[in-house]
Amino acid sequence: MDLSYWEIKTWLTNVDFTIVGSGIVGLNCALSLKSRFPKAKILILEKGVLPQGASTKNAGFACFGSLSEILDDLKTHTEREVFALVKRRVAGLALLREILGDKKMNYQPFGGYELFMKADTAHFEYCMSKKTEINQLLEPIFKQDVFSVKNNVFNFKNIKDKYIFNTFEGQLDTGMMMAALLQKVQSKGIKILNNLFVEHFSEDTHSVKVKTNLFTFSTSKLLIATNGFASTLHIKGVKPARAQVLITKPIKNLHIKGTFHMDRGFYYFRNIDHRILFGGGRHLDFKGEETVEMKQTEPIQSHLETLLKEIILPETPFEIEHRWSGIMGVGNQKKAIVKPLGNHVSCAVRLGGMGVAIGSLVGKELAEVWD
Repeated sequence: MDLSYWEIKTWLTNVDFTIVGSGIVGLNCALSLKSRFPKAKILILEKGVLPQGASTKNAGFACFGSLSEILDDLKTHTEREVFALVKRRVAGLALLREILGDKKMNYQPFGGYELFMKADTAHFEYCMSKKTEINQLLEPIFKQDVFSVKNNVFNFKNIKDKYIFNTFEGQLDTGMMMAALLQKVQSKGIKILNNLFVEHFSEDTHSVKVKTNLFTFSTSKLLIATNGFASTLHIKGVKPARAQVLITKPIKNLHIKGTFHMDRGFYYFRNIDHRILFGGGRHLDFKGEETVEMKQTEPIQSHLETLLKEIILPETPFEIEHRWSGIMGVGNQKKAIVKPLGNHVSCAVRLGGMGVAIGSLVGKELAEVWD
C-alpha cells in the first residue's frame, strides 16, 4: 500500500504508543495513557471493522463468578488466589461504571441466578453445602452475604426448585458500552485504524518496528491487547476459546429478568430487548472450540436450542433471529497476563472470559507496565 506524505506525517510519524486491539483492554489502556501523558501521540490498530474478539461479542454480564464457578476455581487455585480474582473483578466493574456511567451502557442491577439441572443433585447439594463458606470467604469484599437461595419464580422446567441468587450481579448493553468507550477515546484525539492486523514486530534500541498487512512503521512503545488472538503474535500462556451465542426474536410478555448461569458458568442467558440471549456450550467440545475462527457449529447450536426449549422457554413459542461467536483468551490460570515482553513491548491478555469485569482494570495496568 502506497501511503501519501500526509498519511505518513499525520498518522504514522512520531508515534509514542501503539496499542494492538481496540477492545475493552486496548481502549482503557489508551484512556489511561492519555490521562498520564496528555501530549502523547497514541495510535490503536484494530484488525476488524469493529473490535474483534469478545468485546463486541460478549453477552453483557456484569458478573464476577457464580457459586459453582468459584468452587470450580478452588480446585485449581488457592483460597487467596480466588479471593484476589473476585476482588479484581468487582474493582474492575466499579472502574468501568465510573469511567462510562451506568446510563451510557444501560447497566441494570437485576441480580444473577444459578440454575441446576434436576438430574444434577450431587452438584446442587455440594454447592448448597458450600454456600456459607464462600459467603464468609467473600465477606471482606461485599460486607454481606453474596449468595442466597430463591424459589423458581421464573418457572423454568427440568431444574431444581431452588436457585442460588447473587444480589450483586448486573447486566449491561455491550454495544452501548463499546460505542461509548470508542467515542470517549476518539474525543481525546486518539487515532484508531481499522482493518489492520500486525504480522510482525521487532525492537531496536529506542523503538519498535511494526509490520502490518498494509504498511510498516515505527513506534516508541507497543502494547498488545489482543486477548484471545494473543497466540497469533506468539505470546505464551494463553489460548483462544470460542464462545457461541444465539438470540431470539422479541417475545411478547417475556417475564424473565436477570442474568442466569448453569453448569459452572458454561451456559449463560439473560433478557435483552424482550428477547432471550443464550450462549455457552464450549465444554461440549473444548478442543474444537480452541480456535480463532468466528463461526458456529451445529452440535453446540443445536444443544443451546434444546436447552432453550426444554428449560428456559418450555411453554413459550420462540424463533432464533441471530447467531454469532466471540473469541476469549484462557489458560491454566485465571489471572490475566500483564507484563513486558521486551524493553519497548508489553501485553495484557488471558482475561479468562471476564473481559467486561476486569477489562478496564487490566487496560489501566497495561498502561502502567513501565512505571
